[in-house]
Amino acid sequence: MQKNIVVIGSINQDIIMKVSRMPKLGESMVVDECILAAGGKGCNQAVQAAKLGESVSIIGAVGKDAMGTFLLTEAKKYRVDISHVKQSEETTGMAIAHVLTDGSLICSVSRGANFDLHKREIDESESLLRSAAIVILQNEVPEEVDYYIIEKAQEWHYKVIYNAAPARAMKQSFIAGCDVVVVNEVEAEFYCGKAINCIDIAKEEALKLSHEMGNSWIFTLGAVGSVVASNNTVLFIPSYKVKSIESLGAGDSYVGALSHALLKGLDIFEGARFATACSALTVLKCGAQIAMPTLEEVEEFRKSHSLEEENL
Repeated sequence: MQKNIVVIGSINQDIIMKVSRMPKLGESMVVDECILAAGGKGCNQAVQAAKLGESVSIIGAVGKDAMGTFLLTEAKKYRVDISHVKQSEETTGMAIAHVLTDGSLICSVSRGANFDLHKREIDESESLLRSAAIVILQNEVPEEVDYYIIEKAQEWHYKVIYNAAPARAMKQSFIAGCDVVVVNEVEAEFYCGKAINCIDIAKEEALKLSHEMGNSWIFTLGAVGSVVASNNTVLFIPSYKVKSIESLGAGDSYVGALSHALLKGLDIFEGARFATACSALTVLKCGAQIAMPTLEEVEEFRKSHSLEEENL
């Protein structure tokens, strides 16, 4: 029986700047602290699933530079299979995150080697993908790769979790070919064409997209919680009330945890509850991959923290 997870996505060097405020236009400002860490949506999601005990492979690209070597070493440390990562002549992708004192952040991303991934690398990994139970996608790789993975889903017999981030225009027919689509409130606004500024609107729009596309949609709403729409049902799942150190990687932790939960046979709503706990633990530490919890840590957290849902 197919049991492994394959992630097609970005692998980035994160530079985390801790600041009390954002600099003004034209201002040079000394930061409180600078941290170098492994990141990239794709690799983050792969690491989270692996830390929860799953067999995970990543298909992506890094440069032939020190950053690329560091990132692959970190992924391998968490038992992510990196044998399908391309060694590109492009520079490794990079992200610079300005983290404010309340844990919120503003992030800028350089594509780098992540966009030197093409359909031919997917074809070269066909046997791996045919053995996959779940494939995870995001928008930090070329559009043609996302389209190709969705196109091949029925033929190669895997489920697709599509983290449609950062937001970009995609053909509705292809999005409908995904089993689960996960977006935050900013990305949801892009795909819905209207502001997602309250839970009721989030529930209405998520259910509308689920009906139109015939699949499941999740809107993650940061510290508020998430809205899950599937099979004519929509639920609001509140977040755990924790003191966030920073939110870097929280969304990726959610997606990686969701893949683990679905692989274990949980339905989309129970999977979202599990993912909510996982992301809550991630924001308690600095960094993305290093902050992500193990299965034992999530289970212990859920035993000691209640999650009261409000579904009016």
